[in-house]
Amino acid sequence: MDFINTLGLAAGTLTTIAFLPQVLQTWKTRSAKDVSFVMLITFMTGLFLWFIYGIILGAVPIILANGITLVLNFIILRMKIKYR
Repeated sequence: MDFINTLGLAAGTLTTIAFLPQVLQTWKTRSAKDVSFVMLITFMTGLFLWFIYGIILGAVPIILANGITLVLNFIILRMKIKYR
């Protein structure tokens, strides 16, 4: 694996795991009142576009990071709707 892909995978790993504490906190407290609905939708739209961009480029780090982060944010969104 070349340096550029390693760098991309490292960056993607860090930005993706940054959302795990929010998922776990929301799950634990059964509350997402402090998470902005507009921010989630806007961020998820951006993640989806980055995901599609990664697919078009065939860039595995972009695809993995944004795909997994999109799933984590979908979980947060679902809990926000469920626990209102």
